[in-house]
Amino acid sequence: MRTLRMLLVGTLMHAKHLSRSPFEIAISLVVPVVQAVLAVYLFRSGGEQDRLLQAAVGAGLMGVWSSVLFGSGGAIQNQRWQGTLEMIMMAPRRPVVVILPLTIATGITGTYSLLATLIWGRILFGIRLDFAHPVAFPIAAVVCIVALGMFGLLLASTFVLMRNANALANVLEYPVWLVSGMLVPLTVLPTWTGPIAAVLPTTWGARALHEATAGGPVWPSVAMCLAISGICLGLGAAALTVVERRARVTATLALA
Repeated sequence: MRTLRMLLVGTLMHAKHLSRSPFEIAISLVVPVVQAVLAVYLFRSGGEQDRLLQAAVGAGLMGVWSSVLFGSGGAIQNQRWQGTLEMIMMAPRRPVVVILPLTIATGITGTYSLLATLIWGRILFGIRLDFAHPVAFPIAAVVCIVALGMFGLLLASTFVLMRNANALANVLEYPVWLVSGMLVPLTVLPTWTGPIAAVLPTTWGARALHEATAGGPVWPSVAMCLAISGICLGLGAAALTVVERRARVTATLALA
C-alpha cells in the first residue's frame, strides 16, 4: 500500500508540475490542431472519408507518444538540471518506483492531445464521434496510456546515463509511431517491420483504440498491450538499476 500511495502521489505531483510548464502548455495547444489538420487532409486526399474518425484517433495517439517520449527524457534531464536527480536516486526506494511516476505523468498529460485532436476534428471538420465500442474506447485509452508509461520507463533508463538523451528521443519519435500503426495501417509497411511492431506495446494500444473506434475484437489487443507493458516494466526496472549503478561508478549521474 505504501508503494501504491507513493506511485499515486508522485504521479499527481509530476502531472501538476508538467501542467504548469509554459512549454508543455504551448505544445499541447498547438500540436493537436496541426496533427488533426494533417491527418484529416491526408485521408481526404486518399478518398477515405469514412475513416476520418480513425485518422483523428491516430493523430491523437501520435501526440500522446510524443509527450511520453520527450517527457520521459525531459523529466530526467530536468531533474539533472535542477540538481534533484541525485536525491531521487538516493531515495530509500528502488529507482523504478521513483522514476515510474515521471513517465506515467507524461502519459496522463499527453492524454490532452488525444482529447483535443478529437475535439478539434469535430469543431473544424465536423467529424462525428461515433465509436463502434463507446464503452471499450475509454478503457482502451487508459490501457494505452499505461502501456506508454511503462515503455517510457524502459526508455528513461537510458536517459539517466546519456547526457544527450534528446538526440535519442528525436530518432525514435517517427519510426515508433509509424511502425506501431498509429496513423498508417501496418499492412502497407514492409513485411520486416511486422516482428518489430509485434513487440511494441504502442502497436497493441493503437490497435485496441482503432478497433474500439471502427469495430473489431478490442479485448485481445488490450490483453496483449497489458502483457507487453508488464514485460517493459520488468525490463525497465532491471535496466534502470543497472544503469543507475553504472552512472554512480563512472560519476556521470549529475553531468548535464
